[in-house]
Amino acid sequence: MGVTASKRSSMAFFSDPRDHYCHRVRIVLAEKGVTVDVINVESGDHPQELIENNPYNTVPTLLDRDLVLYEPNIMMEYLDERFPHPPLLPVYPVARANTRLLMYRVQRDWCNLVDVIVDPRTPAAAAAKARKELRESLTGVAPVFAEMSFFMSDEFSLVDCCIAPILWRLPMLGIELPKQAKPLQDYMDRIFQRDGFIGSLSSAEKDMQ
Repeated sequence: MGVTASKRSSMAFFSDPRDHYCHRVRIVLAEKGVTVDVINVESGDHPQELIENNPYNTVPTLLDRDLVLYEPNIMMEYLDERFPHPPLLPVYPVARANTRLLMYRVQRDWCNLVDVIVDPRTPAAAAAKARKELRESLTGVAPVFAEMSFFMSDEFSLVDCCIAPILWRLPMLGIELPKQAKPLQDYMDRIFQRDGFIGSLSSAEKDMQ
């Protein structure tokens, strides 16, 4: 099982410019101001360097000197530890555990539905069902976004990095939020205006809005 990369002089991030998992890592990189070579990887056209270093030949993949990472949440936590300012995880263990649990819930409750919707192999009826579930779930949790500046926190965190790519893709996913989701819309406006978020966007993502 290979987990080390051939040494590079700079950090490299292999990224699908349309993928929300890649986007969350690019947000962390941009928030931290990390100097990185972002290498766009289109489906079916993977660079040899990616093939040689990632046994699953998937994106996102992060290469940092002798290290290769190919799971997005591990990348995000690594980057937060490697570049500690600004911090995107709380300091105290209980708060860190709660943040990780929220990231897990975002994955279970929302990311899995997004994956169903965007998968071209998904039957139309299943995609419509997932679209309805995602819209209702986001609408149901919208009041939570009125309580604090960020998702259940006064500080921008890795949880926001996971949520923001989904919300940015709502028009592409065919989801329009109802009026009662205004707190969520206000949150989106705040997040989308951040320099880190703007700097994270690929050309393909800019075209999604």
